[in-house]
Amino acid sequence: MDHDKWMAAPYQVLLSSPLESYHLPNGLNNFKGGSEGLHKRRLKEVRHLIEKVEKGSLESLVMVDALQRLGIAYPFEEEIKSILHEQHLISSFDGHPSRDSLYEVALRFRLLRQEGYYLPADIFKGFKSKEDNNVGCVFDPMLGKDVFGLMSLYEASHLGMQGEDILSEAAEFARKALSGSADKFLNVGDNDINGVSSKLLGELVRNTLSNPIHKSLPRFTSKSFEVYLKGHYHYEWTRAFRELAILDRDLIASINRTEIRQVSKWWRDLGLSNELKFARDQPMKWYMWPMVVLPEPKLSKERVDLTKPIAMVYIIDDIFDVHGTLDELTLFAEAIDRWECAEELPNYMKTCFRALDKCTNEISFRVYTKHGWNPTDLLRKSWASLCDAFLVEARWFTSSHSPPADEYLKNAIVSTGVPLVMVHLFALLCEDTDRQSTDTMKSFREMSSSTAKILRLWDDLGSAKDENQEGHDGSYVDYYMKENPSCSLEGARNHVKAMISNAWKNLNRECLSPQPFSPSLAKGSLNTARMVPLMYDYDENHCLPIIQEHMKSLLLNGSV
Repeated sequence: MDHDKWMAAPYQVLLSSPLESYHLPNGLNNFKGGSEGLHKRRLKEVRHLIEKVEKGSLESLVMVDALQRLGIAYPFEEEIKSILHEQHLISSFDGHPSRDSLYEVALRFRLLRQEGYYLPADIFKGFKSKEDNNVGCVFDPMLGKDVFGLMSLYEASHLGMQGEDILSEAAEFARKALSGSADKFLNVGDNDINGVSSKLLGELVRNTLSNPIHKSLPRFTSKSFEVYLKGHYHYEWTRAFRELAILDRDLIASINRTEIRQVSKWWRDLGLSNELKFARDQPMKWYMWPMVVLPEPKLSKERVDLTKPIAMVYIIDDIFDVHGTLDELTLFAEAIDRWECAEELPNYMKTCFRALDKCTNEISFRVYTKHGWNPTDLLRKSWASLCDAFLVEARWFTSSHSPPADEYLKNAIVSTGVPLVMVHLFALLCEDTDRQSTDTMKSFREMSSSTAKILRLWDDLGSAKDENQEGHDGSYVDYYMKENPSCSLEGARNHVKAMISNAWKNLNRECLSPQPFSPSLAKGSLNTARMVPLMYDYDENHCLPIIQEHMKSLLLNGSV
């Protein structure tokens, strides 16, 4: 990459170029010294504050919510479990007492469902009233004045599952009421409303509507919440929480910078960027996925390891999508099925196969060393399934075949690479006993499928145009409209959005307890789905502005 271009506009090329010419800060060394000791003291202080709070109180719920939104919940998992267990007992015995506000009921519902507890959505029936025309019950119009209650209700509605119509009604009711409030608060001047400046409240409402917490990532939203925390919450613990969030962000950034170096060295040593000039050379972008999917600092090795199969998915996708002939692709898919580097393969495919074999063996050895089982067969089968799906798409394109929309989607779920990456994540996180359970694997596949469907359909809405890639991917929107000639583009897009919403509902159900596998696996699946809008939100210059700004801050400023 041209050095002057990098110096002139680093944020524009950050995700679409190799790492070799970039100067990275010194990783963990940047955090050591006074900051490290201060971080430990703040952890101890915050833990003491959490232990002091009454577990069944509204304040304890607000505290858990703040920890999660700030991205500092991970050191306090046991304390949070204890609080939410107590809150679940309260809801089990009392439902929601009449004294509880909409804000409190909705907050408790969301936090408990996020933790995997099942609470019936019917708890919101108490906030509905009968309409004058006797057509049924609707949410009480008087709730329209309760801005914080409405925001809490809107947030809770995103934890819905199939068949929970009351949560769909809640989402629409809250969305309409809040949409009118946001502009009003922003345009009335800097007045106080219930102790909060109108401008801050307007921004908070707007952020709630555009970035509901269940479908967002604290890594990208915690700073805006810090402002709100400072301006509204009048608890003794808010200062300590904010200070810990800032220190923790610097700690994690330093860890991430160290991991980026490791990924860069691995990619450089692998040599594929020199051998396969047609393929993407974007290790930074590939690392972004595991950085977000596995945010806990303790999973550093897993993040680096997971980047490797993600990189290979992108490389093999480019082989199928922009370079290989159909005959070559058929040979390659057959070689992957047999897991044998056939002599008749072109040299560039042999190079790719050897790199893939090396990557798979390294991860298998890591899993065997840590968990005591060998995932080689499982990983190889996942690569065979992916290449078979890629080959199906290549044959469709070569023959100008337009498959039925449902047939396309069934194959596209596999070709996203999400099931393959989730298999690798499963191997890196789970014990052999998890793999041996039929129920575990069934639940795992359903969870992976829902996440992959979200990615595929979001991509197919048409907003994703990857950087300088002239591939031949199909689109569910196109195939759906061919099957339904009377359907407009807007109608097809609305249909896809409804499918994405249903996929989220299925994912919500699959992440409820009891989970037969590592909680980090369920969180990883959710985080993958949350990352999709950010990773596929290309602008007219084929850039990812939100992601690029974050990575620029991480790499160049030493803080995020």
